[in-house]
Amino acid sequence: MGTVAQRVESLALSGISSIPKEYVRPKEELTNIGNIFDEEKKQGPQVPTIDIKEINSSDEFVRRNCREKLKKAAEEWGVMNLVNHGISEELLNRLKKAGETFFKLPIEEKEKYANDQSDGKIQGYGSKLANNASGQLEWEDYFFHCIFPEDKRDLSIWPKTPADYTEVTTEYAKELRGLASKIMEVLSLELGLEGGRLEKEVGGMEELLLQMKINYYPICPQPELALGVEAHTDVSSLTFLLHNMVPGLQLFYEGKWVTAKCVPGSILMHIGDTIEILSNGKYKSILHRGLVNKEKVRISWAVFCEPPKEKIILKPLPELVTEIEPARFPPRTFAQHIHHKLFRKSEEEKKDDPKI
Repeated sequence: MGTVAQRVESLALSGISSIPKEYVRPKEELTNIGNIFDEEKKQGPQVPTIDIKEINSSDEFVRRNCREKLKKAAEEWGVMNLVNHGISEELLNRLKKAGETFFKLPIEEKEKYANDQSDGKIQGYGSKLANNASGQLEWEDYFFHCIFPEDKRDLSIWPKTPADYTEVTTEYAKELRGLASKIMEVLSLELGLEGGRLEKEVGGMEELLLQMKINYYPICPQPELALGVEAHTDVSSLTFLLHNMVPGLQLFYEGKWVTAKCVPGSILMHIGDTIEILSNGKYKSILHRGLVNKEKVRISWAVFCEPPKEKIILKPLPELVTEIEPARFPPRTFAQHIHHKLFRKSEEEKKDDPKI
């Protein structure tokens, strides 16, 4: 076994009143971390809520109207709450119940599923290891696993408790994969491309991976000093997010952090870097982060729809590149894109940190 990370849940349960310095954000960041419950009440710009019930309506006017709203949200925000998405509330509740039940197990039970990041084994139960010179950590534990296609799963590391975990997660994965196709079709058509184009470019049914990360954010004694997840954009094509109705997600919109309000029955969807690149920046991958609080545990279920790491070269689609709008991104494989982001981040940290 490699290094076992400190579980944030055990820190939270230990009764500490101040958090270890590794979890305290740099001072320039601390100026804009507020109380999430106050932030949620603020007026101002709101993450769009898109009703996709009529996305394939036989009435052309109704259909156009629905697709237009989706396109506008993808261009302006790159994030939206989807309602009437076609996945039953009963299934969503079963999925959440399964994840909550797993995370209610004692830590030593969950440790049986521990991943080993130093050995490249990222699936399983984990917490962030300090991977940068500042040693900065995030206030969360998680469970990470590939849930689709079925032949690419490793069921041996999936939770055995609750007993229906595999069944409910498998069902959700299938439903979500259908929803991803439906969304990508509309995003393709709205770019003036054939409906199946984006789906094909990210690997299609065989190769597009659905990776689920259940994020568990324990209660934090000093939430104004920490982050559950630091600011980042998703590398995925699309990300779909459910949560337990505790606020925490913030989006960096027009130069300010905007808190996503909890919309019952919705699935929050992000456009990831992959689709931003393919669309040559027409669709946005928005910077976002997660805040924590001292009153309620927050749990979210993120599913990242990721292209294969090496098989596909990601670059702006030639139809979308003109003299007036040249390619905004160089060609890279998905693996190279991830590497480039990490390298760029470490370079920025070196600039910011006189110790390095």
